[in-house]
Amino acid sequence: MADSTTMTIRLDEELKARLDLLARTMHRSKSYLAAEALRDYVALNEWQLGELEVAVKEADDGDYASADDIRAVLSKWGMNGD
Repeated sequence: MADSTTMTIRLDEELKARLDLLARTMHRSKSYLAAEALRDYVALNEWQLGELEVAVKEADDGDYASADDIRAVLSKWGMNGD
């Protein structure tokens, strides 16, 4: 197992009860489930921030569709671009 550290968090009673039930149902520890949830949360937010950085760079470089380009695509699909 990789090195780990301890972190203390505060949960409201309802969330703690839900986590307790989930841990029992899945035969996992609350600690395991919390670490998995945090791992997923961090990965998702890192990905989103990375994509935003790419999009901002593209926009700064002028790499985006013009209003006319968007209207043409919408028109192709029978939609009003106004």
